[in-house]
Amino acid sequence: MDPSPAPTEHRLRLSDILRDLCDESHAQETLGQVLSRFGRRAFGALLFVFAGPNLLPLPPGSSTLLGLPLALFTPQLAAGVKTPWLPATLRQQRFDMGRLRGVFKALLPWVERIEHVSRARLTFLFGPVGDRLIGLVCTLLAVILMLPIPGGNLLPAAAISLFGMALIQRDGVLALAGYAVAVFSLGVLGVAIGVIHRLLMQIISGV
Repeated sequence: MDPSPAPTEHRLRLSDILRDLCDESHAQETLGQVLSRFGRRAFGALLFVFAGPNLLPLPPGSSTLLGLPLALFTPQLAAGVKTPWLPATLRQQRFDMGRLRGVFKALLPWVERIEHVSRARLTFLFGPVGDRLIGLVCTLLAVILMLPIPGGNLLPAAAISLFGMALIQRDGVLALAGYAVAVFSLGVLGVAIGVIHRLLMQIISGV
């Protein structure tokens, strides 16, 4: 007798799930329902879904709003939590899918391109230690993402998005790219802080 097939959820790609969420039949859904679609890949999917939109033209302040969920989920990943936890009030909160549909449609081509070239490799970068390290780095990046720095959200968002896809695909090359962008992002932030500090000192000394 043939063995039972594996659950279809494990075979669905992130692009398939996003495409389904773009279906206009989904007028409203709770956040808990959206999370259940991602299954065991929820952490990776959440990183990408909340970080990826920051790479698109969005109204001012959007990075702060999108960074708040990341600030909730990334410490859980760093702590080794297996399934994302949400307060019951947030899990049951309904939201208009129409507002997110345009964002998902804009992200979909990028997700498909990454999935086309990505595969499981360098998997030693994941696991109990690797996943926690990614969570720790993404927690720091999520804090930076929420800071009101003009243009300062692009690099942290790109790094978190890469980490999200790396977790989904178990692709160590994407993880290494995420680490590289994260280091570069921190370097740029350090330079910006140094410049601002010097300007402030010049202003104070000139008064």
